[in-house]
Amino acid sequence: MTTTRAQHRRRTTRRTRLRRTLVATTAIVLIAGGVTAFALTRGASTPTADGTTAPAVEDTPTPTPTPKTASEQLLATTADPKACAVSFAGDGIALAPQLQTQDALYTGLPLPQADGRVFAGWYESAADAAAMTLSARVNGSDLVTCTAQEKTLHAGWTTPDANAAEDASIPILMYHQFTTKPEGEDNWLRLNYAYIGDFDAQMAYIQEGGFYLPTWDELSAFIDGKVFLPKHSVIITDDDADSTWLELAAPVVDKRNLLTTSFVITSARTEPTPNRFVLQRSHTHDMHRAGENGKGRMVNDDADTIAADLEQSATILGAKEVVAYPFGHYNDTTKEGVRKAGFELGRTIEHGYVRIGTDKLALPVIRMNYGMTVDDLKDAIG
Repeated sequence: MTTTRAQHRRRTTRRTRLRRTLVATTAIVLIAGGVTAFALTRGASTPTADGTTAPAVEDTPTPTPTPKTASEQLLATTADPKACAVSFAGDGIALAPQLQTQDALYTGLPLPQADGRVFAGWYESAADAAAMTLSARVNGSDLVTCTAQEKTLHAGWTTPDANAAEDASIPILMYHQFTTKPEGEDNWLRLNYAYIGDFDAQMAYIQEGGFYLPTWDELSAFIDGKVFLPKHSVIITDDDADSTWLELAAPVVDKRNLLTTSFVITSARTEPTPNRFVLQRSHTHDMHRAGENGKGRMVNDDADTIAADLEQSATILGAKEVVAYPFGHYNDTTKEGVRKAGFELGRTIEHGYVRIGTDKLALPVIRMNYGMTVDDLKDAIG
């Protein structure tokens, strides 16, 4: 049978179409300045405008994105450029990261517990944690610093025996008013007025001596034997938030980056803290006055009244944690009221040091009086 030229052309055309459906090619599509590759494969053919068929186009699978770390996920929840995601590492540590704020004091750092061990603090590196390097220990007295909005703190541990052998005695310094007069004030509260020059020299000694400044939650856990505090520790406090404290002394602790607690009578002062190194805690709301027997209201009122006053004070300050007893007066009813209000610590004016096992609602102090020098401070805190 003779094949005509027309039949030959039709057969050639069919073979060409068939080859087009079988040959895989790559189409390069420019999208928004980028290049996306599509593979042409032997898929089902698609009709074209001229009635012929073209091979189906299948997208190349999109690569699975790398999952975000816990710190990256945390940072994604805030637009604060000063936010810092702080992670925690170390033996037995399984804690979620926290958001902290750079250039502010650390807040709410966890105090982990483990059977047969005593937590010895957070450190800048694993090596510092293993050596318990005091200068590298980090707590709520330190400003937050981080790199690329992230930081890792490393847990240090010690043994109960080593903790007991340290036999730390933690001094709580108690200041009141301040004066610019080297000769002091000439009134019945003369001993309350520390000369500001002496105070600055004392704070310089603490700063330059590298003393550890425990937070109140660390002190509470230390009393329970759950947190190690070094002997080289001190807590600085002021009573009453007097105008001389605000004008003269608070700038000193700010200049020297020293964590201090100011015990505020909130019926007299409701303003925020004078600077980032001053924690404001309760000196009661309206109990810094005498009751019927001449003693403070904390030993005259019932526990519910005391608790209600402390709750009001805590609402204004935004914190509970510790209360300083007005005039240092307290009794069992006082303690009951403090517990009812949810406060964990109570500070007296009795002389002494905080040790493992100290009554948390009867914390002793080292009173700082007018005329006390740096040498007196050395004798008191080592």
